[in-house]
Amino acid sequence: MSLLLIIDFLGTIAFSVSGALTAMKKRLDPFGIFIIAFVTALGGGTLRDVLLDVNITWMRDLTFVYVIAIATLLAVLFRKKLGYIRKSLFLFDTIGIALYTVIGVEKGIAADLPPLICIALGTMTACFGGVIRDILCNEIPVIFRKNIYATACILGGVSYFILLKTSMTADFIVIISGSVVIVIRLLAVTFNLSLPSIYKKESENIEGV
Repeated sequence: MSLLLIIDFLGTIAFSVSGALTAMKKRLDPFGIFIIAFVTALGGGTLRDVLLDVNITWMRDLTFVYVIAIATLLAVLFRKKLGYIRKSLFLFDTIGIALYTVIGVEKGIAADLPPLICIALGTMTACFGGVIRDILCNEIPVIFRKNIYATACILGGVSYFILLKTSMTADFIVIISGSVVIVIRLLAVTFNLSLPSIYKKESENIEGV
């Protein structure tokens, strides 16, 4: 298998587990857990394929559906082994967005799209499944909060095109740009970094009035 296909499967597994953990946290039934895992893993890729006007990947290759089913089952069976559910959810979600960012960028390049659109496509591929997951589980999507989430994907996409100008092989470019997303996300959480908020100043102004 090519590195890109391996990354696609790994991203599917990571997001399936992420969706399953979120569903279990909400105490959904087994069918609900599978549905949340399914839309988390495939929501971003489906949007990407629709925008590119190509055949939707998982509808052509049922291997992705089987991978989601197995990953979801394992997440349910070994949920106690995953440790504290919030940390596990963060870990798998972070791995998922890193892998799917690279996949989206590569798909955009294959479609001969401009770099800016490729980066946007990578970000949507990485984030849209999580948006659907959070909405269905009655949560404010992470991408709409001040957390550094989509920003990490954008910077990963930017690093991809910067590395293209070097003599690095394609596989190294993929690995490094995916790692950039993971590192930025980890640093943001470790050091409590976030995008600036406009609401604090507004509340102070209201109180002053």
